[in-house]
Amino acid sequence: MQFHLNGFEPGDPEIADPAQRYPASGAQGALPAEVDVLIVGCGPAGLTLASQLAAFPDIKTVIAEQKPGPLLRGQADGIACRTVEMFEAFGFSEKVLKEACWINETTFWKPDDKQRSHIVRSGRIQDVEDGLSEFPHVVLNQARVHDFYLDVMRKSPSKLEPHYARRFIDLAIDKSSGNDPHGVTARFERVDDAHQGEIETIKARYVVGCDGARSQVRKSIGRTLEGDSANHAWGVMDVLAVTDFPDVRMKSLIQSASDGSIIIIPREGGYLFRIYVEMDKLAENERVTNRNITADDVIAAAQRVFKPYTLDVKQVAWWSVYEIGQRLCDKFDNIGNGSTGELPCVFIAGDACHTHSPKAGQGMNVSMQDGFNLGWKLASVLRGRAKPELLHTYSGERQAVAKELIDFDREWAQVISSSKGADPAETQRYFVQHGRYTAGTATRYRPSLLTGEGTHQHIAKGLIIGMRFHSAPVVRIGDAMRTELGHTVKADGRWRLFAFAPKGDVGQAGGRIHALCNYLEHDAASPVRKYTPRGADIDAVIDLRAVFQQEHRDIEVIGLPPLLRPAKGRFGLTDYEKAFTPDLKGGQDIFELRAIDRDRGCLVIVRPDQYIAHVLPLDAVFEISAYFAGFMTPAA
Repeated sequence: MQFHLNGFEPGDPEIADPAQRYPASGAQGALPAEVDVLIVGCGPAGLTLASQLAAFPDIKTVIAEQKPGPLLRGQADGIACRTVEMFEAFGFSEKVLKEACWINETTFWKPDDKQRSHIVRSGRIQDVEDGLSEFPHVVLNQARVHDFYLDVMRKSPSKLEPHYARRFIDLAIDKSSGNDPHGVTARFERVDDAHQGEIETIKARYVVGCDGARSQVRKSIGRTLEGDSANHAWGVMDVLAVTDFPDVRMKSLIQSASDGSIIIIPREGGYLFRIYVEMDKLAENERVTNRNITADDVIAAAQRVFKPYTLDVKQVAWWSVYEIGQRLCDKFDNIGNGSTGELPCVFIAGDACHTHSPKAGQGMNVSMQDGFNLGWKLASVLRGRAKPELLHTYSGERQAVAKELIDFDREWAQVISSSKGADPAETQRYFVQHGRYTAGTATRYRPSLLTGEGTHQHIAKGLIIGMRFHSAPVVRIGDAMRTELGHTVKADGRWRLFAFAPKGDVGQAGGRIHALCNYLEHDAASPVRKYTPRGADIDAVIDLRAVFQQEHRDIEVIGLPPLLRPAKGRFGLTDYEKAFTPDLKGGQDIFELRAIDRDRGCLVIVRPDQYIAHVLPLDAVFEISAYFAGFMTPAA
């Protein structure tokens, strides 16, 4: 899909008239007096969180943003494989994949031994290892990602729209509010022309600060970003340019002999590309703003590194200069840990609690995972399905992930910086070694309230407890449809139970799958019975899916246990999409791919944010019940 040929134009490239690409948007009128969740900031973390909460019309959510309208250009662009998996849960992965630039290979360049002032290609590798994800690593303007989230919000049951032109001032937490659950009061100043300077007050049960590195929400709860700066400036720009550099449509890491380093990121549309350019080292305590670096300075620095190739920039769509630094909050909420018995009511996410250089391509990706992690937890608590103590797990899980990101970014920034004298071969080796991390698939939550111990990990060695559910192709029995099993995990707040049948089991009476279904559907201790509200569909809270080992034609849907063909909705219609078999025709047997014990089978519990909570034997009904009892609240 090609566009931007005659100049950069923001918005949907399928709409020919640029004036029609951004219809009037944003909520009208004043902020409401009270809400369940107030989100401050329309960045990636805030929009992910808002999109998750928008799925629940019984939760009153408001998202407020200081900017006058949606983002149009610039900022982050790298989208990791793991993030595209998350986009699939929100329903817009296909839109992203159609419009984005796919990063298929990465090239490495070093000083030419024959003429050190010139560069020469030193290596070329596949960008993402085979089988790591069903999705690729892609690049797309952050503004378009925002657009897709805004579309999800707009079409949701809540019809959620941001309140733009609101500058957050401060918040106060009333710990003596008694029976009033709206214990946080926030103040905003309107910055739109028609209401300039007006102060609005809103009360909320929970407030989430997604308001960037200078977060006022973070300051309001007394948290600080701690860390250091590398005293090194980098320029970044999105350009339309003419060049004879051969790898301009590849991701390229270039290290020159004496003029610094460059990272080239091809952008969507076939013509635009991004350049990260290493600039001068800063003096101690010097800020990048003191240098008065211009766009022409960044271009000139890039041209020096490109020799013997030329770079003729025709248009700069966006540019900025930043200094490398890594900073992190010790806690991501107003309480931090549960030792005091208090429950958190204010949270921070994204750049509000972790900042780093953009060259690892993780900032937007990790921020969105913050929002996804917190969103389903807030929904579970607000809808009465989980205990409020569940909210402690947000800070514990995501702060540990951010700490790993900070450590990786610090090391990666040193590797690619020419001033450190890094060997180009070492750069390539490091890139390959940490490929799973940059793909976003290396995150692993430690054992906790939500993450089980690995006692039974050996029965599903390829589905790691604490890591994201690694999808694989399967065939749906009801209609012989080849699909991805992981794509059944949607951003709807539901839990998934994936039951992998032992050899010979086709769901018949006396088999382990039948026994599991009987327990889940009828036993008083069953989490399905305990936590599903009266009158709701049986899979409204916990959704069971089964994968058998046979060829799909060898299993009759009508012979499966009722829980695998449940009656749902007002008419009691049958759901035929609960049972699967391996993709044997395609040669991709999920039992083999994910090292699942064929003799015993297993049960995999998957959280609403696609992470594996537990792996258990099919008959471990006590353990299944005990796991959910740790944090869930029985339905009325």
